[in-house]
Amino acid sequence: MTSSDQSPSHNVFVYGSFQEPAVVKLILECVPVMVSAQLHGYHLYRLKGRLHPCISPSENGLVNGKILTGLTDSQLESLDMIEGTEYVRKTVEVVLTDTLEKKQVETIVWANKDDPNMYGEWDFEEWKRLHMEKFIEAATKFMEWKKNPDGRSREEFEKFVHDDPPAAA
Repeated sequence: MTSSDQSPSHNVFVYGSFQEPAVVKLILECVPVMVSAQLHGYHLYRLKGRLHPCISPSENGLVNGKILTGLTDSQLESLDMIEGTEYVRKTVEVVLTDTLEKKQVETIVWANKDDPNMYGEWDFEEWKRLHMEKFIEAATKFMEWKKNPDGRSREEFEKFVHDDPPAAA
């Protein structure tokens, strides 16, 4: 075994925008192997006024997503930073879509399971069509901020991942 084999690595179940390789590459500075999986017992919610979704426990829920494999501590830290304090990391069991193998992985869960801003079901294809470009722009700004905060706060980044308010009719 080489020393690189002994370094800790993380497998993280992602849903939402982190299923998009362009977003992953921007945040992690590479695209790890991505494996399709399902997470039972959770629901993928929209968040009022936000471009990104969240998951929360739901007895009959099912979330389709990807496992990002072999992440370093630094890459995991980047994911945690972009998600912010409204999410918590948990270990969950997922089922690999191709083989039905069960696997223990980490994922990011919305901290407030009773948040009134959670609603409906988030749609990845709709997000790609309507919001991916804006989200990538926001993530680019975040990565620039992470490398050089220059007195700016995380809140400045967070305003970029909020959806534009609906226009008055």
